[in-house]
Amino acid sequence: MVENPARLLLGPGPSPVDPRVTQAMSTPVIGHMDPMFVSDLGNTSELLRHVFGTKNRATFAVSGTGFSGMETALVNVIEPGDTVIVGVSGFFGVKAEELCRRLGAETIVVSNGFGLPVETIDIRSALEDSGDVKAVFLVSAETSVGLRQPLQDIAEVVHEFDSLLISDMVTLLGGAVVKVDEWEVDIAYSGSQKCIGTPPGSAPITFSPRAVEAIEQRKSPVPSWYLNALEISAYWAGELPYHHTCSSTVMYGLKKALELIKDEGLNNRAQRHEIHGAALRSGVEAMGLSVASLEGRRLGMLTPINIPEGIDDKDVRSALLEEYNTEIGGGLGDWAGKVWRIGLMGYGSTPANVLHILNALEHLLSERGHKCERGSATAAATQSLS
Repeated sequence: MVENPARLLLGPGPSPVDPRVTQAMSTPVIGHMDPMFVSDLGNTSELLRHVFGTKNRATFAVSGTGFSGMETALVNVIEPGDTVIVGVSGFFGVKAEELCRRLGAETIVVSNGFGLPVETIDIRSALEDSGDVKAVFLVSAETSVGLRQPLQDIAEVVHEFDSLLISDMVTLLGGAVVKVDEWEVDIAYSGSQKCIGTPPGSAPITFSPRAVEAIEQRKSPVPSWYLNALEISAYWAGELPYHHTCSSTVMYGLKKALELIKDEGLNNRAQRHEIHGAALRSGVEAMGLSVASLEGRRLGMLTPINIPEGIDDKDVRSALLEEYNTEIGGGLGDWAGKVWRIGLMGYGSTPANVLHILNALEHLLSERGHKCERGSATAAATQSLS
Protein backbone atom coordinates (compact mmCIF):
# COMPACT_ATOMS: atom_id res chain seq x y z
CA MET A 1 0.00 0.00 0.00
CA VAL A 2 1.42 3.37 -1.07
CA GLU A 3 0.92 6.22 1.38
CA ASN A 4 -0.30 9.59 0.17
CA PRO A 5 2.61 11.92 -0.56
CA ALA A 6 2.93 15.08 1.53
CA ARG A 7 1.87 17.43 -1.27
CA LEU A 8 2.59 21.14 -1.11
CA LEU A 9 -0.91 22.53 -1.58
CA LEU A 10 -0.70 25.81 -3.48
CA GLY A 11 -4.04 25.63 -5.24
CA PRO A 12 -7.42 27.17 -4.39
CA GLY A 13 -7.89 24.80 -1.47
CA PRO A 14 -7.36 22.77 0.57
CA SER A 15 -4.39 24.71 1.89
CA PRO A 16 -1.43 23.52 3.96
CA VAL A 17 -2.25 22.77 7.60
CA ASP A 18 -0.17 24.04 10.51
CA PRO A 19 1.28 21.09 12.49
CA ARG A 20 -0.27 22.59 15.63
CA VAL A 21 -3.69 22.15 14.03
CA THR A 22 -2.86 18.56 13.07
CA GLN A 23 -1.77 17.90 16.65
CA ALA A 24 -5.02 19.32 18.01
CA MET A 25 -6.93 16.97 15.70
CA SER A 26 -5.02 13.96 17.06
CA THR A 27 -6.49 14.30 20.54
CA PRO A 28 -8.81 11.46 21.66
CA VAL A 29 -12.31 11.58 20.21
CA ILE A 30 -14.90 12.94 22.62
CA GLY A 31 -18.66 12.52 22.47
CA HIS A 32 -20.75 15.18 20.75
CA MET A 33 -23.00 15.49 23.85
CA ASP A 34 -20.16 15.60 26.36
CA PRO A 35 -20.43 18.81 28.48
CA MET A 36 -16.73 19.45 27.91
CA PHE A 37 -17.19 19.34 24.12
CA VAL A 38 -20.28 21.56 24.23
CA SER A 39 -18.26 24.07 26.27
CA ASP A 40 -15.51 23.95 23.64
CA LEU A 41 -18.10 24.65 20.93
CA GLY A 42 -19.09 27.78 22.86
CA ASN A 43 -15.45 28.89 22.96
CA THR A 44 -15.15 28.21 19.23
CA SER A 45 -18.20 30.40 18.61
CA GLU A 46 -16.46 33.27 20.39
CA LEU A 47 -13.37 32.81 18.24
CA LEU A 48 -15.54 32.78 15.11
CA ARG A 49 -17.18 36.05 16.17
CA HIS A 50 -13.72 37.57 16.47
CA VAL A 51 -12.64 36.43 13.00
CA PHE A 52 -15.97 37.38 11.38
CA GLY A 53 -15.94 40.78 13.09
CA THR A 54 -19.40 40.31 14.59
CA LYS A 55 -21.38 40.11 17.82
CA ASN A 56 -24.02 37.89 16.22
CA ARG A 57 -25.29 35.30 18.69
CA ALA A 58 -26.04 32.81 15.89
CA THR A 59 -22.42 32.16 14.93
CA PHE A 60 -21.23 28.57 14.59
CA ALA A 61 -19.77 26.09 12.10
CA VAL A 62 -21.77 23.65 10.00
CA SER A 63 -20.43 20.10 9.83
CA GLY A 64 -19.60 20.03 6.13
CA THR A 65 -17.60 21.83 3.45
CA GLY A 66 -18.01 25.35 2.10
CA PHE A 67 -20.99 24.37 -0.04
CA SER A 68 -22.79 23.26 3.13
CA GLY A 69 -22.31 26.82 4.32
CA MET A 70 -23.87 28.11 1.10
CA GLU A 71 -26.82 25.75 1.46
CA THR A 72 -27.31 26.68 5.13
CA ALA A 73 -27.25 30.39 4.29
CA LEU A 74 -29.86 30.05 1.56
CA VAL A 75 -32.11 27.19 2.66
CA ASN A 76 -32.93 28.91 5.97
CA VAL A 77 -34.14 32.23 4.58
CA ILE A 78 -35.31 31.50 1.02
CA GLU A 79 -38.82 30.15 0.44
CA PRO A 80 -40.63 29.19 -2.76
CA GLY A 81 -41.82 32.32 -4.55
CA ASP A 82 -39.26 34.64 -2.92
CA THR A 83 -37.31 36.95 -5.20
CA VAL A 84 -33.53 36.75 -4.85
CA ILE A 85 -30.87 38.80 -6.64
CA VAL A 86 -27.62 36.91 -7.22
CA GLY A 87 -24.47 38.76 -8.24
CA VAL A 88 -22.39 36.58 -10.54
CA SER A 89 -18.70 37.28 -11.11
CA GLY A 90 -17.55 33.69 -11.41
CA PHE A 91 -18.22 30.02 -10.82
CA PHE A 92 -19.47 30.20 -7.23
CA GLY A 93 -22.00 32.91 -7.97
CA VAL A 94 -23.40 30.57 -10.62
CA LYS A 95 -23.70 27.80 -8.02
CA ALA A 96 -25.65 30.10 -5.68
CA GLU A 97 -27.98 30.98 -8.54
CA GLU A 98 -28.62 27.28 -9.19
CA LEU A 99 -29.37 26.62 -5.53
CA CYS A 100 -31.81 29.54 -5.28
CA ARG A 101 -33.70 28.15 -8.27
CA ARG A 102 -33.84 24.71 -6.65
CA LEU A 103 -35.39 26.34 -3.60
CA GLY A 104 -38.17 27.71 -5.80
CA ALA A 105 -37.06 31.33 -5.73
CA GLU A 106 -37.49 33.76 -8.59
CA THR A 107 -33.80 34.35 -9.21
CA ILE A 108 -32.51 37.50 -10.89
CA VAL A 109 -28.88 37.42 -12.04
CA VAL A 110 -26.80 40.59 -12.00
CA SER A 111 -23.49 40.23 -13.82
CA ASN A 112 -20.97 42.29 -15.74
CA GLY A 113 -19.20 39.18 -16.99
CA PHE A 114 -16.96 36.41 -15.69
CA GLY A 115 -14.13 37.98 -13.69
CA LEU A 116 -15.77 41.38 -13.28
CA PRO A 117 -17.26 42.76 -10.05
CA VAL A 118 -20.88 43.65 -9.45
CA GLU A 119 -21.18 47.37 -8.81
CA THR A 120 -23.47 49.17 -6.38
CA ILE A 121 -25.37 50.82 -9.22
CA ASP A 122 -26.10 47.39 -10.72
CA ILE A 123 -27.65 46.15 -7.48
CA ARG A 124 -29.67 49.33 -7.02
CA SER A 125 -31.05 49.06 -10.53
CA ALA A 126 -32.03 45.41 -9.99
CA LEU A 127 -33.70 46.22 -6.67
CA GLU A 128 -35.66 49.09 -8.21
CA ASP A 129 -36.91 46.83 -11.02
CA SER A 130 -37.73 43.71 -9.00
CA GLY A 131 -40.40 44.56 -6.44
CA ASP A 132 -40.13 42.86 -3.04
CA VAL A 133 -36.68 41.23 -2.89
CA LYS A 134 -36.00 38.81 -0.03
CA ALA A 135 -32.22 38.75 -0.35
CA VAL A 136 -29.18 39.77 -2.37
CA PHE A 137 -26.32 37.27 -2.66
CA LEU A 138 -22.69 38.21 -3.43
CA VAL A 139 -19.38 36.36 -3.32
CA SER A 140 -16.95 38.59 -1.42
CA ALA A 141 -13.85 36.82 -2.77
CA GLU A 142 -14.60 34.86 -5.94
CA THR A 143 -12.13 31.97 -5.88
CA SER A 144 -12.60 31.10 -9.53
CA VAL A 145 -11.34 34.51 -10.77
CA GLY A 146 -9.31 35.91 -7.85
CA LEU A 147 -11.69 38.85 -7.44
CA ARG A 148 -12.47 40.94 -4.35
CA GLN A 149 -16.07 42.18 -4.24
CA PRO A 150 -16.62 45.25 -2.00
CA LEU A 151 -19.74 44.91 0.16
CA GLN A 152 -20.27 47.92 2.38
CA ASP A 153 -21.76 50.36 -0.15
CA ILE A 154 -23.94 47.61 -1.58
CA ALA A 155 -25.17 46.71 1.92
CA GLU A 156 -26.53 50.21 2.40
CA VAL A 157 -28.54 49.92 -0.81
CA VAL A 158 -29.75 46.40 0.02
CA HIS A 159 -31.04 47.50 3.43
CA GLU A 160 -32.61 50.62 1.93
CA PHE A 161 -34.92 48.18 0.13
CA ASP A 162 -35.39 46.08 3.31
CA SER A 163 -33.64 43.03 1.82
CA LEU A 164 -31.06 40.71 3.37
CA LEU A 165 -27.43 40.68 2.25
CA ILE A 166 -25.87 37.21 2.05
CA SER A 167 -22.17 36.81 1.32
CA ASP A 168 -19.88 33.91 0.47
CA MET A 169 -16.62 34.50 2.39
CA VAL A 170 -15.13 31.05 1.80
CA THR A 171 -11.79 32.40 0.55
CA LEU A 172 -11.77 35.72 2.41
CA LEU A 173 -12.18 34.64 6.04
CA GLY A 174 -8.87 34.11 7.80
CA GLY A 175 -6.87 35.83 5.06
CA ALA A 176 -8.26 39.36 5.29
CA VAL A 177 -9.85 41.60 7.89
CA VAL A 178 -13.57 40.84 7.81
CA LYS A 179 -16.10 43.21 9.39
CA VAL A 180 -19.51 41.58 9.15
CA ASP A 181 -21.19 44.02 11.56
CA GLU A 182 -19.57 47.16 10.14
CA TRP A 183 -20.31 46.07 6.56
CA GLU A 184 -23.88 45.16 7.60
CA VAL A 185 -23.80 41.67 6.11
CA ASP A 186 -26.78 39.64 7.32
CA ILE A 187 -25.46 36.15 6.58
CA ALA A 188 -21.84 35.26 5.90
CA TYR A 189 -20.28 31.83 5.59
CA SER A 190 -16.87 30.35 4.90
CA GLY A 191 -14.99 27.05 4.67
CA SER A 192 -12.29 25.72 6.95
CA GLN A 193 -9.93 24.51 4.21
CA LYS A 194 -8.71 27.80 2.75
CA CYS A 195 -7.25 30.73 4.72
CA ILE A 196 -8.54 29.45 8.05
CA GLY A 197 -6.07 26.61 7.54
CA THR A 198 -7.65 23.41 8.78
CA PRO A 199 -8.77 20.39 6.72
CA PRO A 200 -12.12 20.40 4.91
CA GLY A 201 -15.06 19.50 7.10
CA SER A 202 -16.49 22.64 8.70
CA ALA A 203 -18.21 25.74 7.35
CA PRO A 204 -18.22 28.76 9.69
CA ILE A 205 -21.37 30.84 9.39
CA THR A 206 -23.00 33.81 11.10
CA PHE A 207 -26.57 35.18 11.05
CA SER A 208 -27.50 38.74 12.01
CA PRO A 209 -30.57 39.43 14.20
CA ARG A 210 -32.38 40.51 10.98
CA ALA A 211 -31.58 37.15 9.40
CA VAL A 212 -32.70 35.24 12.49
CA GLU A 213 -35.98 37.18 12.45
CA ALA A 214 -36.46 36.25 8.78
CA ILE A 215 -36.05 32.56 9.66
CA GLU A 216 -38.49 32.84 12.56
CA GLN A 217 -41.09 34.49 10.32
CA ARG A 218 -40.99 31.87 7.55
CA LYS A 219 -44.33 30.76 6.15
CA SER A 220 -43.09 27.18 5.89
CA PRO A 221 -40.60 25.12 7.92
CA VAL A 222 -36.94 25.15 6.90
CA PRO A 223 -36.86 22.31 4.31
CA SER A 224 -33.56 20.89 5.56
CA TRP A 225 -33.56 19.29 9.01
CA TYR A 226 -29.78 18.85 9.06
CA LEU A 227 -29.02 22.45 8.02
CA ASN A 228 -31.58 24.15 10.25
CA ALA A 229 -29.56 27.15 11.45
CA LEU A 230 -31.51 27.96 14.61
CA GLU A 231 -31.34 24.38 15.87
CA ILE A 232 -27.61 24.05 15.14
CA SER A 233 -27.02 27.41 16.84
CA ALA A 234 -28.97 26.24 19.89
CA TYR A 235 -26.90 23.03 20.02
CA TRP A 236 -23.66 25.01 19.86
CA ALA A 237 -24.92 27.28 22.67
CA GLY A 238 -25.69 24.28 24.87
CA GLU A 239 -29.45 24.95 24.75
CA LEU A 240 -30.31 21.90 22.63
CA PRO A 241 -28.85 18.62 23.93
CA TYR A 242 -28.56 16.97 20.53
CA HIS A 243 -28.68 17.96 16.89
CA HIS A 244 -26.21 15.75 14.99
CA THR A 245 -23.03 13.80 15.64
CA CYS A 246 -20.65 16.72 15.54
CA SER A 247 -17.02 15.60 15.09
CA SER A 248 -14.72 16.61 17.94
CA THR A 249 -11.75 15.88 15.67
CA VAL A 250 -12.90 18.37 13.05
CA MET A 251 -13.99 21.02 15.54
CA TYR A 252 -10.83 20.86 17.63
CA GLY A 253 -8.85 21.48 14.45
CA LEU A 254 -11.04 24.48 13.69
CA LYS A 255 -10.70 25.81 17.24
CA LYS A 256 -6.91 25.58 17.15
CA ALA A 257 -6.76 27.26 13.72
CA LEU A 258 -8.91 30.12 14.99
CA GLU A 259 -6.71 30.48 18.07
CA LEU A 260 -3.65 30.76 15.82
CA ILE A 261 -5.39 33.44 13.73
CA LYS A 262 -6.20 35.43 16.87
CA ASP A 263 -2.64 35.07 18.17
CA GLU A 264 -1.18 36.32 14.89
CA GLY A 265 -3.60 39.25 14.78
CA LEU A 266 -6.14 39.90 12.05
CA ASN A 267 -4.29 42.89 10.60
CA ASN A 268 -0.95 41.08 10.61
CA ARG A 269 -2.48 38.05 8.94
CA ALA A 270 -4.18 40.14 6.27
CA GLN A 271 -0.93 42.01 5.58
CA ARG A 272 0.97 38.72 5.26
CA HIS A 273 -1.42 37.49 2.59
CA GLU A 274 -1.27 40.78 0.68
CA ILE A 275 2.55 40.93 0.73
CA HIS A 276 2.96 37.39 -0.55
CA GLY A 277 0.25 37.79 -3.18
CA ALA A 278 1.96 40.94 -4.48
CA ALA A 279 5.34 39.16 -4.58
CA LEU A 280 3.83 36.30 -6.57
CA ARG A 281 2.32 38.71 -9.08
CA SER A 282 5.67 40.48 -9.47
CA GLY A 283 7.37 37.19 -10.23
CA VAL A 284 4.68 36.11 -12.65
CA GLU A 285 4.96 39.32 -14.63
CA ALA A 286 8.77 39.14 -14.66
CA MET A 287 8.36 35.72 -16.27
CA GLY A 288 6.39 37.27 -19.11
CA LEU A 289 3.05 35.95 -17.89
CA SER A 290 -0.03 37.99 -17.05
CA VAL A 291 -2.35 38.00 -14.05
CA ALA A 292 -5.94 37.30 -15.09
CA SER A 293 -7.73 39.01 -12.21
CA LEU A 294 -8.88 42.61 -12.43
CA GLU A 295 -6.28 45.11 -11.22
CA GLY A 296 -7.49 46.99 -8.18
CA ARG A 297 -9.75 44.11 -7.10
CA ARG A 298 -7.13 41.36 -6.77
CA LEU A 299 -6.87 38.91 -3.88
CA GLY A 300 -3.65 38.36 -1.98
CA MET A 301 -4.53 34.76 -1.20
CA LEU A 302 -5.53 33.57 -4.70
CA THR A 303 -3.95 34.57 -8.01
CA PRO A 304 -5.20 33.40 -11.43
CA ILE A 305 -2.52 33.40 -14.15
CA ASN A 306 -3.26 33.38 -17.87
CA ILE A 307 -1.79 30.24 -19.45
CA PRO A 308 0.59 31.30 -22.25
CA GLU A 309 -0.20 30.31 -25.81
CA GLY A 310 1.13 26.90 -26.78
CA ILE A 311 1.32 25.62 -23.19
CA ASP A 312 -0.95 22.78 -22.11
CA ASP A 313 -2.77 23.36 -18.82
CA LYS A 314 -2.91 19.78 -17.54
CA ASP A 315 0.61 18.94 -18.72
CA VAL A 316 2.16 21.64 -16.53
CA ARG A 317 -0.01 20.87 -13.51
CA SER A 318 0.81 17.17 -13.82
CA ALA A 319 4.53 17.97 -14.05
CA LEU A 320 4.28 20.12 -10.94
CA LEU A 321 2.85 17.15 -9.06
CA GLU A 322 5.33 14.63 -10.43
CA GLU A 323 8.52 16.71 -10.30
CA TYR A 324 7.85 19.18 -7.49
CA ASN A 325 5.15 17.42 -5.45
CA THR A 326 3.18 20.67 -5.68
CA GLU A 327 -0.49 21.23 -6.47
CA ILE A 328 -1.97 24.31 -8.15
CA GLY A 329 -5.48 24.69 -9.51
CA GLY A 330 -6.90 24.90 -13.00
CA GLY A 331 -9.61 27.25 -14.16
CA LEU A 332 -13.34 26.85 -13.53
CA GLY A 333 -16.36 27.89 -15.57
CA ASP A 334 -15.54 30.31 -18.39
CA TRP A 335 -11.86 30.20 -17.43
CA ALA A 336 -11.48 26.41 -17.55
CA GLY A 337 -8.29 25.53 -19.44
CA LYS A 338 -7.33 29.21 -19.66
CA VAL A 339 -5.82 29.97 -16.26
CA TRP A 340 -3.86 28.46 -13.42
CA ARG A 341 -4.96 29.39 -9.92
CA ILE A 342 -2.24 29.68 -7.29
CA GLY A 343 -3.27 29.86 -3.66
CA LEU A 344 -1.12 31.28 -0.87
CA MET A 345 -3.48 30.66 1.99
CA GLY A 346 -3.11 30.47 5.75
CA TYR A 347 -0.08 28.40 6.77
CA GLY A 348 0.85 28.17 3.08
CA SER A 349 1.28 31.93 2.64
CA THR A 350 5.07 32.16 3.06
CA PRO A 351 8.00 33.71 1.16
CA ALA A 352 9.46 30.23 0.65
CA ASN A 353 6.32 29.03 -1.11
CA VAL A 354 6.24 32.12 -3.33
CA LEU A 355 9.79 31.48 -4.50
CA HIS A 356 9.24 27.73 -4.81
CA ILE A 357 6.26 27.94 -7.15
CA LEU A 358 7.86 30.66 -9.27
CA ASN A 359 11.07 28.64 -9.66
CA ALA A 360 9.10 25.51 -10.56
CA LEU A 361 6.93 27.29 -13.14
CA GLU A 362 9.95 29.04 -14.63
CA HIS A 363 11.73 25.71 -15.09
CA LEU A 364 8.74 23.84 -16.52
CA LEU A 365 7.71 26.61 -18.90
CA SER A 366 11.21 27.16 -20.24
CA GLU A 367 11.40 23.40 -20.94
CA ARG A 368 8.21 23.77 -22.97
CA GLY A 369 9.42 26.66 -25.09
CA HIS A 370 8.19 29.68 -23.14
CA LYS A 371 10.89 32.33 -23.29
CA CYS A 372 11.83 33.71 -19.90
CA GLU A 373 15.12 34.62 -18.30
CA ARG A 374 15.91 32.00 -15.66
CA GLY A 375 15.90 33.52 -12.21
CA SER A 376 14.03 36.65 -13.25
CA ALA A 377 10.80 35.63 -11.51
CA THR A 378 12.36 34.78 -8.19
CA ALA A 379 14.53 37.92 -8.35
CA ALA A 380 11.46 40.11 -8.86
CA ALA A 381 9.57 38.36 -6.07
CA THR A 382 12.53 38.64 -3.71
CA GLN A 383 12.76 42.37 -4.38
CA SER A 384 9.03 42.71 -3.70
CA LEU A 385 9.39 40.83 -0.42
CA SER A 386 12.31 42.91 0.82
